[in-house]
Amino acid sequence: MNSPPLDRFPNNSPILGNHHRLTPEIARIRPGGTVNFIIGGFHHVLVYDDGTQPAQINAGLLIPPTNQPGPPLIADPNRRIYRGLDPSTQPQDRVEVVHFPNPGTYLVMCGVLPHFQEGMFGFVRVK
Repeated sequence: MNSPPLDRFPNNSPILGNHHRLTPEIARIRPGGTVNFIIGGFHHVLVYDDGTQPAQINAGLLIPPTNQPGPPLIADPNRRIYRGLDPSTQPQDRVEVVHFPNPGTYLVMCGVLPHFQEGMFGFVRVK
């Protein structure tokens, strides 16, 4: 975000400068393709198998971040096909790449509990 102006020099990633959204809400790719998740801030990429809906996620299965106090991380393993890096052990700004070999519609979400509760999820449609 850049309103108000955001100065990240020399290596500053202010939390209030992060945009808490998955964009686009539906990414479309071909089988065998990848999606680059460009992450700015304290976010945790979770991907669930074809057909999984947000209401099916057990947001009561939680783990704490490893290296800092903060919001809990969703740990529901049911139908999960990818769990990203622990955000407490990574730089605020990073890229995680996920491969999607098979057709389907995959739920992608931020596993930081309050972000998921605020609707920070979307889908990757592979066809």
